[in-house]
Amino acid sequence: MSGRPEVPFEMADRRPPLPAPPAGPLIVHVVVNVEHWPFDRAMPRAVLPAPHGAAAVPDVPNFAWLEYGLRCGLPRILALLRERGVPASVSMNASVIDAYPAAAEAIREAGWEPIGHGVEQQSLQAVADEAATIEATLERIERFFGARPRGWLGPGLQETFETPELLRRAGVEYVFDWPFDDVPVWMSTPAGPLIAMPYGLELNDSVLHAVERQPSDAILTRLVDTLETLEPELRREPRVLTLALHPHLIGVAHRIGHLGRALETLLARPDTVFMKGGEIADWFTSVAPPPTAAR
Repeated sequence: MSGRPEVPFEMADRRPPLPAPPAGPLIVHVVVNVEHWPFDRAMPRAVLPAPHGAAAVPDVPNFAWLEYGLRCGLPRILALLRERGVPASVSMNASVIDAYPAAAEAIREAGWEPIGHGVEQQSLQAVADEAATIEATLERIERFFGARPRGWLGPGLQETFETPELLRRAGVEYVFDWPFDDVPVWMSTPAGPLIAMPYGLELNDSVLHAVERQPSDAILTRLVDTLETLEPELRREPRVLTLALHPHLIGVAHRIGHLGRALETLLARPDTVFMKGGEIADWFTSVAPPPTAAR
């Protein structure tokens, strides 16, 4: 197993347009990333650089940054989505279930759709047995939620050459690691077809605030600019607009209000439908069955 999965290249304005869902052509997918960063390891990301550039273990301030999100940011996101009736998917490290059981229970009660996101926040390139890690992730989430995840988002969106095939063999139907289009597309793997699901990085709060250090209202201002561009495109075919969120980033006090205003902007549109990952996969499969070559 090696090499890139087969993904036919298509320019967006030259492919046959997909029929839109009955509720509207602007499909909004809210994905909340809920992660476990073990205290006895180096942190996956830092808000506060280590003194003199020397990484420390334990890394107390950056561990606390993530945990603040779970303690304070996650309840804010849960309340905001509940009050507005907005459905969501949750990309979750399986170890969250045992490390933060109250958070996992609140997510289950909210009815968010679970997406596999590794056992812990560790790239699949760094694990000893990738297939076993994928299976352990899916199995633990299935036991807790009562349904096996249909989707996968790799920690850091990182994969090995074998990942798409291994995911498909494990029963995964769609993956977010290939954010190269505004609609789902079929990937062909030796184990069968796999959907590459849109996961736009430009409205990802990790890119906005942890990488680019944008102002607190960036998700709202960038959404407004995005919708201006999408308006004429939506007359031809649907678009999937993903809001990728992290409790320790968008859930802080000076940003959560801007997320609320962004959602209200979308809810006010008559052409917009909010969907979970599995619903998007079902719609796409119904209007664009996998090509024979990908079966």
